[in-house]
Amino acid sequence: MQPLVIRDAVETDLGPIRDIYNHAVETSTAIWNEVLVDLDNRRVWMEQRRARGFPVLVAERQGSVVGYASYGDWRPHDGYRHTVEHSVYVEKDQRGGGIGKSLMQALIEKAKAGGVHVMIGAIEAENRASIALHEKLGFHLVGIHREVGIKFGRWLDLAMMELKLSTLTE
Repeated sequence: MQPLVIRDAVETDLGPIRDIYNHAVETSTAIWNEVLVDLDNRRVWMEQRRARGFPVLVAERQGSVVGYASYGDWRPHDGYRHTVEHSVYVEKDQRGGGIGKSLMQALIEKAKAGGVHVMIGAIEAENRASIALHEKLGFHLVGIHREVGIKFGRWLDLAMMELKLSTLTE
């Protein structure tokens, strides 16, 4: 198998990022949005992340983007400035092969280097694979919000997971 490369996303990655995102929108409860996005949407998303100093990473194999990960503000208030919420998505035919884990490990290292204190994962509560991955990476389940979202005509529960990365260093 060809090696996996984790790197910072560039403009030419926006098409594959959009496609991975839209597939999750159309087919899964990993993203609770119901509207597909275009390249301009992903461009603005990436620009906003970068303007705040947040990473956008891609996983590349044989010249193709097979996944991406990022984090951003968890809440908009100043007191939460050392806490981020992340997202990680893998191309539909590449899941289960360690890409998500590799992306998350790289994202966690970026967060530590950036002074992040806590990383939050908000995961659809029936997504056992994602919850198991997060547990392997050291995240702890801190609670379940019941029926806080709806998609495909059913109420969804949200599992909240967190990873403490540092001690207070303000």
